[in-house]
Amino acid sequence: MVPLIKVSDCAKGSFLGVSFQDGSTPFPQPPESPRWVLIDAEGQILGRFACRIANLLRGKDRPTFTPFRDFGDFVVVVNADKVRLTGAKEQKKLYRWHTGHPGGLREMTAAEVRKRHPERIVEWAVWGMLPGNRSRKHLMRRLKIYAGPDHPHAAQKPVRVAPGRRLRNVEVVA
Repeated sequence: MVPLIKVSDCAKGSFLGVSFQDGSTPFPQPPESPRWVLIDAEGQILGRFACRIANLLRGKDRPTFTPFRDFGDFVVVVNADKVRLTGAKEQKKLYRWHTGHPGGLREMTAAEVRKRHPERIVEWAVWGMLPGNRSRKHLMRRLKIYAGPDHPHAAQKPVRVAPGRRLRNVEVVA
């Protein structure tokens, strides 16, 4: 049975340990130094992988997640050229953009994009998974994508995340 709330309890200014006297809502503060996460894209399916990165960038893995607050992590992706596309998407999936000039519609298949700029496949997939508001560009600045296994962010001591695991099962990369 759900306990009933007396009007007199709310009028006193305290209910369930949260003070309502000053009329403000308590919010957790963002961490002083952001967490850096290292993810290996080798053999990962693109859509699921991009969704996982988008959740890390937004901070949805934290219990203090708030949509309009910045609690996300810096994410370093290595081996982006080895991400998997299922089915015939390698030849049939088209990436389209416009140059801004008349007749400037361009398109490439996923195989052509992988050959020229392999990191853009992951970048565009994560871009599509993030909310389409002002925070998208800010969140994308924290995403670092590299086609090979090497990255220049060793000084930040990124935390390696095992494929298919949650962030609580981590090991520090030396």
